[in-house]
Amino acid sequence: NRGVRDWILALEWVQENIRSFGGDPSRVTLAGQSAGGGAVLTLLGIPAAHHLFHAAWCMSPTMSLIGRHEALALGDALAGSLDVPNSAAGFGGVDAGVLSRAQVPLVAASRGLGGLRRSVSSGLHLGPTVDGDLIDRPTLAALRGGSGRRIPLVIGSADDEFTMILDPYARFLRFVPAAPALALLGLDASRSRAYRAANPDVNGTTARLGRYVSDMGFRRHVRRVGDAREASNTWGYRFSWRSPVRGWAFHCLDVPFFFDVLGAHGVAAVAGDDPPQALSDEIHGSAVRFITSHAAGWATWPSARVFDEAPGTIAEGYAGVRPLG
Repeated sequence: NRGVRDWILALEWVQENIRSFGGDPSRVTLAGQSAGGGAVLTLLGIPAAHHLFHAAWCMSPTMSLIGRHEALALGDALAGSLDVPNSAAGFGGVDAGVLSRAQVPLVAASRGLGGLRRSVSSGLHLGPTVDGDLIDRPTLAALRGGSGRRIPLVIGSADDEFTMILDPYARFLRFVPAAPALALLGLDASRSRAYRAANPDVNGTTARLGRYVSDMGFRRHVRRVGDAREASNTWGYRFSWRSPVRGWAFHCLDVPFFFDVLGAHGVAAVAGDDPPQALSDEIHGSAVRFITSHAAGWATWPSARVFDEAPGTIAEGYAGVRPLG
């Protein structure tokens, strides 16, 4: 949890210094995407950090909080491969390059079908830890218990976060029925039927598998967090604009829209040569409005703002993930 303590130190620095930059320490808004979105949720689950920020915008959050025993086992495995004690002093005596290379086998174990299935079913295996000190319970349990409930929150995800990882196999997957493919990833028959019925707009095995991976890794967390909080100060959204380059509304595609930097280097490679400026105006404008007013400007949870070329609001934005629990 040293990383978590670094976040808190950074927020304390903001409290002490932001006036020098024209800021207001009583109006700090957090924003994070992917692992950063998970960081936002982790901080919402730590009451001791709540005086340091006053609103939060959470994009495509992971939920990577792990148990103490799992964290110790991972540390033991890494320390054993290096023949050092599992301690700060033990790892501190190892050259950074050697330490980095020693982690490769641990990462490789998460690849392939088996690794994908484990990641889809049980989430990431690196992240903040329930240590009984700084973090006394899992984030979702903390949020359901009311932690951070009074802090205004915007939370959402892209529609097809990780579907692009299946693109190399798309020509083969078109011959595979969706149900057995989902079963290979651990979705049992009854839940598979309910899940497919809840997502009638997702067609083709590649799209269905990609949506399932995206839902398990990101989108179901949005629904769980939204349901855990007070609806009156929680707003959901979906980023649904599909890249003309990749064909999906995929992970990180919304970031240049959020910051309104469509002309930045590298954006055309993922968003095409002419991404819609009006959509950037909508998303960036919504972020600025939330930062200044702590209100999003659309209906509260479980409604969701759909960010697409024709933005709109739907009554329940994450109904499709409910069969996944």
